[in-house]
Amino acid sequence: MEKLFYSLNDALRAQFGEKVIKLSLDGGFTCPNRDGTLDRRGCIFCSADGSGEFAGSRSLSIREQQEAQIRLLHGKWPNAKYIAYFQNFTNTYAPLDRLRTLYDEALSDERMVGLAIATRPDCLSEDIIELLAQYHRRVFLWVELGLQSTKEETARLIRRGYALPIFDSAMLRLNARGIRTVAHLIVDLPNESFEDIRESVAYVCRAGVWGIKLQMLNILKGTDLAARYVREPFALYTADEYIACVSHLLAYTAPQVVIHRLTGDGDKKSLLAPQWVRNKRYILNGIRKYMSAHELYQGKLWSDAPSTAESRSRGSQPITE
Repeated sequence: MEKLFYSLNDALRAQFGEKVIKLSLDGGFTCPNRDGTLDRRGCIFCSADGSGEFAGSRSLSIREQQEAQIRLLHGKWPNAKYIAYFQNFTNTYAPLDRLRTLYDEALSDERMVGLAIATRPDCLSEDIIELLAQYHRRVFLWVELGLQSTKEETARLIRRGYALPIFDSAMLRLNARGIRTVAHLIVDLPNESFEDIRESVAYVCRAGVWGIKLQMLNILKGTDLAARYVREPFALYTADEYIACVSHLLAYTAPQVVIHRLTGDGDKKSLLAPQWVRNKRYILNGIRKYMSAHELYQGKLWSDAPSTAESRSRGSQPITE
């Protein structure tokens, strides 16, 4: 599979020469889309756990979360190194002193060789970016930005809470300091076509991301998206349709971009649809087989990917909830 695309495992092994594993941590953060700054409802697809169903428990300290996860992983990878990954909610949405305390606690374990921070581009002040630049000089750092789509009408529909130029600004400022960036994109958002997600992929590649995370739209119980789906069911990709879509998206992805995720295995307690996302092995093996059968590989069609100007020029009517 690594020969078909540039995986995170490839990138980390090239950097460190050994197995490196992410430890998903809960830093006790919230989000401006939940605390009333922008909204109190969150994005329409986001769960009560802030898209961190598999993160550690916030009832434990950061070091305790790390130790608990390392104990589970040690038997299979006794000599692994680790990335401290602040995953759920918005992990730069706090005063600088608190951010520094949490990040330092995570890195106080010498087995941590890197730091990954998931956040929103509208929660990256100049002071915070300067703090991140300090960590970038110390350890292997990347910053994940929850973009989901470059279509403004989709952004309004999902209640993202910021416009595309905010993402552009964050990328310029992070890139200026050499900080690695990863863009989150969701496949099969309501009213989006393959061409729409292909344009989003091309857009973030041209913006200079170091990596991309792709995921099928998960409809989680208790979210506004789930209420809409129950009230007015809409079609979702089948597993095989998703496999074909992602395989072609990879062909339109710049060859140097690191592929951090191709699917997400939804939490069985909260996942309403589609249930097939829980079969992660089927999806990943399916992508490998599809790409091989159709002679696809990452970057094969990159020269044909839509330009930024083309993506911005697409006109469409606003979507109402």
